[in-house]
Amino acid sequence: MPRIDLDDIVQSNSTGYPGDHAAIVAGRWVRRLGLASGLTDFGVSHVVLKPGAASSHRHWHEDEDEFVVLLAGRAVLVEEGARTPMRPGDMAAFPKGEPNGHHLLNESDADCVFLAFGRPPAGDCHYADIDLLWSGGAYRHKDGSNY
Repeated sequence: MPRIDLDDIVQSNSTGYPGDHAAIVAGRWVRRLGLASGLTDFGVSHVVLKPGAASSHRHWHEDEDEFVVLLAGRAVLVEEGARTPMRPGDMAAFPKGEPNGHHLLNESDADCVFLAFGRPPAGDCHYADIDLLWSGGAYRHKDGSNY
């Protein structure tokens, strides 16, 4: 199996979130390991969250399972009605179709690093706390209107 060198993969903090929704992930830095290594059935991302950053807005997918492994630092897993501290080695799974909006927050004063596994979703992604929906390949308001 070919070794993956993180230094050879571009790290980006870009987002497709529209307007003011982008600020929450300004301190999120992602390397798309799956794409860079030729994986096509699922994705793997190496993610660094700077202090104060979130992995995303709290969300859930209709048709994508997600799995994360915390590698370094500390994070808080925020779900519907729960906040769970996460340390290196901790894992979390988010089965598709379960309407439990989730994300990771870095509330510490140091970077946290995790691996996220999933695949590009074809179905809708719902955002629990904001007027945002991913549907039909684009971000929309929850009523289906375009941004």
